[in-house]
Amino acid sequence: MTSADPAGSTPADDGVVSRQVWKWTILAAMASYLDAGSIVALGSGLALFQSTYHLSGSAVGALAAIGPNAIGCAVGSFIGGRLGDKLGRKRIYKYDLLVYAVGALLIALSFNAPTLFVGTFVVGVAVGADVPTSLALVGEFAPAKARGKLLGFTQIAWGTGPVVVLVLAAILSGAGLGLLGTRIVFLHLVVVALVTWALRQGMSESIRWRNAMRATTLTARGLRTLLSGPNLAGLGYTAVIYVFWGLAAGTAGIFTPFMIETLHAGGPVTGLMFSAAGFLIGIIANVLIFMKYADRGHGARKAMWGMGAIMQIVAYGMFIVLPFTVPVIIVNIVLFGIGASLAGEQMYKTISQEVFPTVVRGTAQGFTFGVARVLLGIWSFFVPTLAHAGFTVVGGLLAFFLLVSGVVGYIFMPNTAGKSLEQIESERAEQPAVSPDLAPGAG
Repeated sequence: MTSADPAGSTPADDGVVSRQVWKWTILAAMASYLDAGSIVALGSGLALFQSTYHLSGSAVGALAAIGPNAIGCAVGSFIGGRLGDKLGRKRIYKYDLLVYAVGALLIALSFNAPTLFVGTFVVGVAVGADVPTSLALVGEFAPAKARGKLLGFTQIAWGTGPVVVLVLAAILSGAGLGLLGTRIVFLHLVVVALVTWALRQGMSESIRWRNAMRATTLTARGLRTLLSGPNLAGLGYTAVIYVFWGLAAGTAGIFTPFMIETLHAGGPVTGLMFSAAGFLIGIIANVLIFMKYADRGHGARKAMWGMGAIMQIVAYGMFIVLPFTVPVIIVNIVLFGIGASLAGEQMYKTISQEVFPTVVRGTAQGFTFGVARVLLGIWSFFVPTLAHAGFTVVGGLLAFFLLVSGVVGYIFMPNTAGKSLEQIESERAEQPAVSPDLAPGAG
């Protein structure tokens, strides 16, 4: 056998991806489409929701904080990641999109601020439960030398969701539909969630998860396994790179249209299209660079991360000395779009599948994903107020966050590229105190 066969055996170590695995990767990746799509749909409608429901700046920050971009997603991640390890990947991703559809429908049909807030929180919880479970599924189906490619593909879905949402929102806004246009955008997410849910019904459970559950004890599946030795080191590494990167990416994802409009750098359509361009640039860089080189060894990964980190730091650091104007925004969008594809969520997703045992993989990613979204939620409370005073402070802080993520990600990157999950787990089990892969300069 030379390729992955999720229905009956553990994937091989080569880079051959079967048609079945591609199909299931696409269905799992739709969690990323719905996650990012809902974040950007909310962001594109923030100014309209604010004026329609007479929301204060603090209320706008709270709305951004409780939804799919932050706290709601965190709650779902903590719960979904752990239950995915205990009960199986299939039980979570089989039903959570129905909850997502209900939340998105509440937003689309909201008639006052409370229904808007409830729907936003429900969407966040649902997508938070889906993402770590779906990513664990992709990682466990993937052949060793195509794991980065398949997890990078999920990021295409993450970028496509916002592009579709933003283009649709721009067309509807240009047609003068106002808040009705935003409602239509959320109705589109309802339809996508229900169609994806229906197509997922034929998916099988992860064979790696089933094998791990048969081969391990209840003690080995407990939280203490995650909080000791190399697993704890992996948890610290993935948490730091994703938390600090996520503060910048989350700000860009949900607040870019809002800030362009409120800081008078452009109108509603300008903000939407600029934001869409950033995601489109990210998709192209992901396909041409990350998916091509992510499985070609430790050196290739570090080179991508280093270049991407520098581009992102410059993208926001330049706002310290340059004004928030259209030409500067364009440079920011290009640099961040490319940089984030090399030193951002795709790499976090890939490494998160590699540095944890199968029995706690979802728990670990749910934890780091959740912590990142909680802190992003807290940060989101302050972004509108800080932005109104000018973008210099916000830009400087985002550059600092990206510096922390970039330095830690580069120095401590684990040497796991191209190895099977079983090989990685065996190597790390031999180093119970400190993993050499997480030592500076490893590999």
